[in-house]
Amino acid sequence: MTLLSSAPGGASVARKTPSAPAAPPRRKQGGVILAVPALVWYLVFMVGPLVAIFVIAALHWPGMLQPVSFAGLQNVRTVLDDPVFMDAVANTAVQLVVALPLMIVGAYMLGYYVAQQPPGHRVLRYLLFIPGLISTPAKAMVFYAVLSPDGLFNGALDGVGLGSLADAWLASPSTALACLIVLDVWSGIGFTAVLFAARLGSVPDEIGEAAQLDGAGHWRAMWRIHFPVIRDFVGVVTMLQFLWTLFGSAQNVLLLTQGGPGSSSTTLSFLVYQKAFIAADLGYSQTVGVFLFLVGLAGLLTIRRVFRQNY
Repeated sequence: MTLLSSAPGGASVARKTPSAPAAPPRRKQGGVILAVPALVWYLVFMVGPLVAIFVIAALHWPGMLQPVSFAGLQNVRTVLDDPVFMDAVANTAVQLVVALPLMIVGAYMLGYYVAQQPPGHRVLRYLLFIPGLISTPAKAMVFYAVLSPDGLFNGALDGVGLGSLADAWLASPSTALACLIVLDVWSGIGFTAVLFAARLGSVPDEIGEAAQLDGAGHWRAMWRIHFPVIRDFVGVVTMLQFLWTLFGSAQNVLLLTQGGPGSSSTTLSFLVYQKAFIAADLGYSQTVGVFLFLVGLAGLLTIRRVFRQNY
């Protein structure tokens, strides 16, 4: 804006005054509106069931259509005094301690090999995906055909003169859980290896070439050069496989061993299903579910801390 002011002597002088600052543009509200359906979906189907687990864990609820009463901490005491729950905790711990390192280490090594693009590496990628394309019931049928008393594995032992080692592998307390662990590793190692191969393929070639010039072999380059570069990605994949093994083992147990013999192959996730849908004790079931949730949360935080980048 220009103003006229009188100078000494009567002359008029034009003087500019600073104009008012422009009003900031109004923020668009479209993004917030579009996020509302996703937020409602998350609250109803994610937060809602999580809250329901803690609520039901405090109730005495002997079946879906049965009367409900408040139980407080009684379900917690019942669960902790149950030897089946303790067996499930031990079995789940063994499953995680054995299956997870085997799967991650084996998948990383296999993925590194595929990332080097050996002859036939494209076909190998498709072959590694096959276990992930097979439905869980089909996998269970394959393992039952192999490990049943008259299955392929016992037949192979008998064929090489080791028939005395044959056993009912899925019905033996000493081997039932081991068979489930083998199934977990076989199901997840191929898909995980493809993920590792894809991530390793994005590592600049100059890193591998510099390692070769320094005289590093494949083993050293794999663990001392490439592994630190994709350390954070290894952590993400480990989290995914940890959650799958922890929460997804119930279906394999249900299809192959039913938690037996006795409780030798009962895991925490299967115990949740068994108490809810077979024993019709929803309070007990969701108390185990709360414990399972806390184990999963603690495991994720631990894995995140172990695999975080150091630079």
